[in-house]
Amino acid sequence: MSYPTPQMPRWVAVFALQAFLSVAAGAFGAHALSDVLHQSALGWWQTASQYLMYHALAGLIVAAFYSPSLKPVLILFLIGNLVFAGSLYVMALTGYRFLGAITPVGGVCYLSAWLLLAFRLWRFSRVES
Repeated sequence: MSYPTPQMPRWVAVFALQAFLSVAAGAFGAHALSDVLHQSALGWWQTASQYLMYHALAGLIVAAFYSPSLKPVLILFLIGNLVFAGSLYVMALTGYRFLGAITPVGGVCYLSAWLLLAFRLWRFSRVES
């Protein structure tokens, strides 16, 4: 199998692993944590799992069309997943609510990735037409 660049399969693997973690964490939360965590903590866990999956899938799609101009988008999705979902998972397990102040940083990374992707695609469509 040949790939357009050596980086493409690595990025696909990173986001495939994140999708796997989302499914595993979601199942763990639904089955192992449902009787252990408070309802609000379960909500944080579910939100983390959902956003991790959404952005893992987005990363997979972007990685499938990898070009160096899209690398910053992938990095922002990756950091967003680590900070947003990661802080919610830790907050759910530990109850350290101060992590809620960090979570929006991941959200800003998500928003920045989506805007940058839109900008890159818009610019690409103008060059191609």
